[in-house]
Amino acid sequence: MLDFNPLYSTPQIAAIEQFIDRHYPLAGPVSCRLLQRGLNDVYLALGSNGERYVFRLSHRRARGPADVRTETAFLTHLAQSGVPVAAPIPTREGSLFVEGDAPEGVRQAVLFRAIEGRKPDTADAGDARANGKTLALMHDAAETFQPDGALYRLDLEHLLHRPLARICDSGVVEDAEVRSDLEDIAARTAKAIEAFGDLTSTYCHGDCHGFNARINDAGEAVFFDFDDGGPGYLAYDLSVFLWAQTSFGRRSTAMWDAFVDAYRAVRPITPADFEAAHRFVIVRHIWLMGEYASRAQEWGSETVGWIAREANFLKTWETERCVERLF
Repeated sequence: MLDFNPLYSTPQIAAIEQFIDRHYPLAGPVSCRLLQRGLNDVYLALGSNGERYVFRLSHRRARGPADVRTETAFLTHLAQSGVPVAAPIPTREGSLFVEGDAPEGVRQAVLFRAIEGRKPDTADAGDARANGKTLALMHDAAETFQPDGALYRLDLEHLLHRPLARICDSGVVEDAEVRSDLEDIAARTAKAIEAFGDLTSTYCHGDCHGFNARINDAGEAVFFDFDDGGPGYLAYDLSVFLWAQTSFGRRSTAMWDAFVDAYRAVRPITPADFEAAHRFVIVRHIWLMGEYASRAQEWGSETVGWIAREANFLKTWETERCVERLF
């Protein structure tokens, strides 16, 4: 018999339902359905009284385990500060997260109350402004949050250098010239960011690309999916929205302008942070490439093969948006 050593297992729905019933004081029995499988497993959970929840089972990632302790502490702080977010639901024992054993090892789980509202519209300036406002409110509240023992710091080592190493080590980029281009772009980008010297630090959402939110009846963007958050560069947190408007063939910055205007209506952005955000678009793209490269053995080289074609986007962005320009 061949003994498999799984990289990633998917629990049966019945097991997830029993896990939630065992750990959470919901009106049971709970019924679930899988919403998505990938970077994390996300389930819609329905209590017998009709209450809707979202249950997230963290994936084991190249960075290490999910920092659910810091994430849920930050979410609780934001909710208490009046920032619209999906706050975690405590377990029967009062913890904001719980762990479970999977064939590949321990996985972390968090239960959230489901957010009411609609998905943001990519072409709606009002939705972009709502995202900008909530991010600004979040950064305001972050000034009074003290992360205790955060596992990850969103610095250049975490966001750029280690992801680049994963790309090069994965074997996905076979062309030595392309690998050299990526290394050169990363080095120039790191040097440019370090040259600013006075960039603002904050606790970052880490993935504010515009879709990790729901627009409620009041027009607010209610944020969720803080799994990639941590202490880091404010400019990076801003850059993710710009990256989402301009990567993978998208070229519009109109929604970025609306996003920034709404952010500035709540709190200022220093010239250095604003300028650095354009450099951080490259960092964000390499970070994503590194995330996919680290999944090559799990998802297959065909699924992550797009990574080898992204050097052109990075070179074009660097030339058009970062070199001797006033954006």
